[in-house]
Amino acid sequence: DYLNAAQTAFHCVAEVSRRLTAAGFVELDERRSWDESIVPNGKYFVTRNASSLISFAVGGAYDAKSSGMMIIGAHTDSPCPKLKPVSTLEKDGHVMLGVVGYGGGIWHSWFDRDLTVAGRALVKNKDGGIEARLVHVPKALCRIPTLAIHLSQGDERTTFKPNLQNHFPPLMATKITDALWKEKQGGNTQDGCMARHPMLLVDAVATSLGVKCDDIVDFELQLADTQPSALLGCYDEFISSGRLDNQGSCYMVTRALIDSLSNGSLETDSSIRMISMFDHEEVGSLSAQGAQSTFFADVISRTSAALKTEAYSLKARSFQISSDMAHAVHPNYSDRHDPNNSVRLGCGLVIKHNANQRYATNSIGASMMRKFSEISNAPIQEFAVKADSACGTTIGPITAAGSGIRTVDVGPPQLSMHSCREMMAAKDVTQVIDLFVTAYQQFAPLSQSVVEGPKQDPFWAQPGNGWGLKTA
Repeated sequence: DYLNAAQTAFHCVAEVSRRLTAAGFVELDERRSWDESIVPNGKYFVTRNASSLISFAVGGAYDAKSSGMMIIGAHTDSPCPKLKPVSTLEKDGHVMLGVVGYGGGIWHSWFDRDLTVAGRALVKNKDGGIEARLVHVPKALCRIPTLAIHLSQGDERTTFKPNLQNHFPPLMATKITDALWKEKQGGNTQDGCMARHPMLLVDAVATSLGVKCDDIVDFELQLADTQPSALLGCYDEFISSGRLDNQGSCYMVTRALIDSLSNGSLETDSSIRMISMFDHEEVGSLSAQGAQSTFFADVISRTSAALKTEAYSLKARSFQISSDMAHAVHPNYSDRHDPNNSVRLGCGLVIKHNANQRYATNSIGASMMRKFSEISNAPIQEFAVKADSACGTTIGPITAAGSGIRTVDVGPPQLSMHSCREMMAAKDVTQVIDLFVTAYQQFAPLSQSVVEGPKQDPFWAQPGNGWGLKTA
């Protein structure tokens, strides 16, 4: 249900917000003061641009001089074709959509699939104002057809390299149908949004929202696969879906935060349990709501102020897990993986390592994850790319550099990353959630019960002095 609901970053934040609200979390407003709002035992969330979200629960035993934050981060966006600001496009008697690739997608996987549009629309309301509405047209609207093999030439038959400007626009209607529709409408159909986008598209969006075409001021839309997420395999051991990178992590961290509260442990916890979800990771995170923005720092600063805590020392006592999907070994391309540092579907959460700091993991963070794994009985794996391969990156190094918070990069393993359709093991979902729940519930005891004395952290002030004992 979650994967089918979280069609875009906007839908992800809306669905996570819904689940948090149902679990008793209170929404904060960035435009209002938080000074009197945040208290121990309280549960909160805040959004920015409706596409990024940070949520946290304050332990009942929170102490301004010794407590830290246990943070698990993810990102809300995925590679996809997005509509251009003027998407009206006609080719040889056909109504097409002007699109551009967002992020580093496997673009050939979007061809010959039944597609629709999803995103956010700005709509006039009855009071004369403008409100944001989620869009997901519930029908197949378009398709990006491949060229028949009989018409292919030379290398086109063996190497499929479409030109995204010329070959990527999806086909939506014939010009005859478009002309007949315009004739039925009568009046002026060239105003507002319809001056920039195909009128049939605007009509489909308006119909799905139950409004008139003239009520739509603007929208931010992307193509979306109409095929629902599904269990796959003889024994339903795999999940097949779009956007597993990184909606898979968003679901697991949300579940973990909520589930960590179910046993009443927050009341005696001294830490802040936090999740962070940022937009625009796939394009570098540099936006008002990305991991390079002030969003993370703003929330920490305002939360610490409300709790009468010095923000710098709070961050120094904290730990962050950055969760972004990981590359499982591909059985047909096993030579692309390091034989001693490859990971497999169904074998648990992956700790990501990279000597060139494409991941933020170091021995301290990796050891913390192994300890959480030991306590939770959830398996864990170690990953590094081959020495002759490039390595991707994620929000971990960005947020670690911007905040100074100790960070480890991890991720559930998957195949077909950045394809229109990806897959992972269903077993990994429960294993990762269990490990993340343990991280929330055991972070304070692990950081504070050490041989040097109570409420000290040997790994920050005195690295290498040993691990503390787990307390009940």
